[in-house]
Amino acid sequence: MGKQIILNAFDMNCVAHIVAGTWRHPESQAARYKDLEYWTDLAALLERGLFDGLFIADVLGVYDVYGGGPDAALRAGTQVPVNDPLLLVSAMAAATRHLGFGITAATSFEHPYSFARRMSTLDHLTKGRVGWNIVTGYLESAARNHGLDTITPHAVRYDIADEYTEVLYKLWEGSWEDDAVGTDPSRAHYTDPTKVHAIGHDGRHFRVPGIHLCEPSTQRTPVLYQAGASDRGRSFGAQNAEVIFIGAPTKELLREAVADIRTRASDVGRDPYDVKIVNGHVAVTGPTAAAARARHDDFRSYIDPEGALALWSGWLGSDLSRFDLDDPVAVTDNEFLKSSVQMFGQGQWTLRDFVDAHAIDAEGGFSVGSGDDVADDLQSWVKETDVDGFNITNVITPGSFVDFIAHVIPQLQRRGLYKTEYTQGSLRHKIFGRGPRLPDAHRAAAYRRTHQEASR
Repeated sequence: MGKQIILNAFDMNCVAHIVAGTWRHPESQAARYKDLEYWTDLAALLERGLFDGLFIADVLGVYDVYGGGPDAALRAGTQVPVNDPLLLVSAMAAATRHLGFGITAATSFEHPYSFARRMSTLDHLTKGRVGWNIVTGYLESAARNHGLDTITPHAVRYDIADEYTEVLYKLWEGSWEDDAVGTDPSRAHYTDPTKVHAIGHDGRHFRVPGIHLCEPSTQRTPVLYQAGASDRGRSFGAQNAEVIFIGAPTKELLREAVADIRTRASDVGRDPYDVKIVNGHVAVTGPTAAAARARHDDFRSYIDPEGALALWSGWLGSDLSRFDLDDPVAVTDNEFLKSSVQMFGQGQWTLRDFVDAHAIDAEGGFSVGSGDDVADDLQSWVKETDVDGFNITNVITPGSFVDFIAHVIPQLQRRGLYKTEYTQGSLRHKIFGRGPRLPDAHRAAAYRRTHQEASR
């Protein structure tokens, strides 16, 4: 039996997430993203399929690099319009018992004090099934619409994220002692004020003198996801992340990234396998290989090339409309999504290559075949790269997840690579099997305090 694979469904609160144009497919329900029932039905489906979590991406800007404006993204519906992901979670949690929820929120555009309360509230309401995907933000339009002249330089964004997470750890881990609150009716008071502590944070970017507004939740700190694949992003992830999401398109790149991340985690005193690494993956599957190939060809007929290029222009911070379809494409390093600059390449692809071959598998690995074929492929990625699992990107929703559950998961289970039932407990316990709280080796543990320490 091999190691148990982690599987998250990858989606976004919009009509077109990664694969532009397929919202028009007759099976797609993507345009129902505004309906709460779409999300509760999706959560219930994923739980029936024993998915570990639903990982929801987010942006706070529009893709307006391609052609110098947002028109292409608007026409294609590529990540605009886009709604808030956090508001979905409590309803989905009420429709499920085990499914985890990884929610993306940027450290650049919301104060940590209010964000801490929002995440603690969700951790309470989900009984410890929520995680936070830590991103710094990369869209110029998001920066401008939050009052900045331009996107903050990449290194500075991570400096801000370092302090942002420090504030959150102080609030989540150190402000309230475990026994500060008691619900026994014989107690004279609900909260013992001597066991609630102001954090007194006065830093370069944030000043938070007071206490956390929420009593301790099941996990205190939500499960910490992170999606930065640049050198600075990997260093930040090694310090903070419990699950790192990357989008390596080949096994060679993924193997290198996994080894590098594990080494960095070890260098900061963490067990390298206390960081779970998941890669993006698109799987088009069916009852037979021929059926899967026919399904893939059908999906390709709905691709919106302009929408795909609008997404990539935003990820790269480079206007791809200036290239003809058959021009070799090279983009220079910049302050936008550095990992995409690295993965896009420097001249080995043309735009036609991208549209023809990469519009569906734009971020991560790619499999087309029967359930057995896809299981073979996923198993080989795990064996050859040491990756822990996959974020499964839909081509159509929820159809891609329906197909995966019907055809791939049973094959993984037969091989002993995927669970046949959920573990009880919090999301963190389900992933690591050690209870709901962060381990002592994590950076956040330094901000915990006992009543005795606080009284000194």
